[in-house]
Amino acid sequence: MAALERELLTAITPHRARHRVRIALLRLVVAAGSGWLLYLSFPPRTWWWLALLAFAGLGLALHGARGRTGLLCGLLFGLVFSLPHLAWLQDFLGEEFGPWPWLGLSLVVAAYAGVAGAAMAWVGTLPGGPVWMAGLFVAQEWLRSTWPLGGFPWGRVAFGQPDGWYASLAAVGGAPLVTFAVVVTGFLLAWAIVWGWRLWRGYPRHRRARAGAACGYAVAATVPLVAAGLAWPSIATDATVGTLDVAVVQGNAPDAGLDLLGARETIRDNHIAESERLLGRIAEGTESEPELVVWPETATDLATADPTVDDLVTRFDAPALLGAMYFGGQDLRQNTVIEWSPETGPGQRYAKQELVPFSEYIPLRPIAGWFTPFLDHMVDMTPGTGPAVLDGGDVRAGVAICYEAAYDGILGKAAADGVDLLVVPTNNAWFGRGEMSHQHLAMSRLRAIEHGRATVVAATSGISAIVDPDGSVRRQTGLFTAESFVETVPLRDEQPLATAAGPWPERTLAGAGVLALLLAVGLRIRDRSRRRARGVTGE
Repeated sequence: MAALERELLTAITPHRARHRVRIALLRLVVAAGSGWLLYLSFPPRTWWWLALLAFAGLGLALHGARGRTGLLCGLLFGLVFSLPHLAWLQDFLGEEFGPWPWLGLSLVVAAYAGVAGAAMAWVGTLPGGPVWMAGLFVAQEWLRSTWPLGGFPWGRVAFGQPDGWYASLAAVGGAPLVTFAVVVTGFLLAWAIVWGWRLWRGYPRHRRARAGAACGYAVAATVPLVAAGLAWPSIATDATVGTLDVAVVQGNAPDAGLDLLGARETIRDNHIAESERLLGRIAEGTESEPELVVWPETATDLATADPTVDDLVTRFDAPALLGAMYFGGQDLRQNTVIEWSPETGPGQRYAKQELVPFSEYIPLRPIAGWFTPFLDHMVDMTPGTGPAVLDGGDVRAGVAICYEAAYDGILGKAAADGVDLLVVPTNNAWFGRGEMSHQHLAMSRLRAIEHGRATVVAATSGISAIVDPDGSVRRQTGLFTAESFVETVPLRDEQPLATAAGPWPERTLAGAGVLALLLAVGLRIRDRSRRRARGVTGE
């Protein structure tokens, strides 16, 4: 009898091993396909709903998986998403610098998703698993947006949703709540599919329980969508403190990648020329007279006075917010927006706080040459410290310079401080005609909803835009064109819940996921101790 049992085990064990390998490979394939779907859900495409399918697929890959398999699934999911999503880095660096910065950054993003995948596989076994899994995904987005070197918040799930039904939740809990709603919907759909499959394949005596579970998860998956639908009517776009005619000047820049390093004078001349053309249309009466003029990020340099710019602002007869590289004493170099009065000239400055590592400052200089072409003769920029608020005449504007739009705190603190509109000057000319400019505009659209403010995006080479407080784009320019326009925007002083709540929605969602992970780890340690105890006592 013992010999027969050994023969059966010998025959069954290889079959089980092959089955486990096939299942593991299937999980990896599904995870990779889900990462591709998440990439396709982002602008410039408007297929926001693909994100739901992406996380349903990731949920299926993680359901019942061990931690190591979850790590591989998350890593593959993140890599397949981030490689095409960040492909614009190659437009910036060019072929001569090689693909290594792009591949390296994509791998870093994927590593966060991999760690989250392992953690989500653990908490997926708890009651309400999809909720805790979504909380952990929010937690990894927070960690990636924070550490190291100030973090890298690009590619957060919420930034792919400005055209979607879930975008309204930004006004309730900011970008973290939008991410959570999309992710938890996908995971709940995955759990409904799993239990539906078990219902179809199961024995009759289990049908009622399995049908109840499948229906319960399916119904739960509709809750975030219903909540988003209920939130839309609360998003107002009307002016509560008047309107403002804003002029946006996009002077254009060469589509030259790294060669833009030598084109600063060209960019300045282009913006002066386009401002002259706009002044001409205003004089002809074909364009309205502006009450505020906005130039993009680093459209000019400024050390002391600038008679040419001063003359332009005087002729506009309106205050201006001008993006400028500011040079001060003792190697002070700041990426700033300067408030320029037609009567008194340059005034307040806001200096960019979230500087781009390896581009605007160089950490780890001994090895930085592997990652950046800016090392030689580069003086690190100095980050700003003050609030991101400037007065454009009688109007208070919250300012985020380019990359800062990806961070919750910059515009969040400005909006809480009481601003009438948001202004996002940016220089996207470095990144070519790829998807970066569309991705960046999507962030500004989500911020408009989050803080209930019209948003003015001024880009050196496009896409410049006027965004209404509901995230809709009223007017926008093309890429690598010289364009300018004057548009009326509503000014508002009412604060959405997200602005008042600040970072607490993210802390709550991420904290719930982390607490669930600690519980899952504790239960595993307890179960392992019990098994060891049974082995010792012979039970």
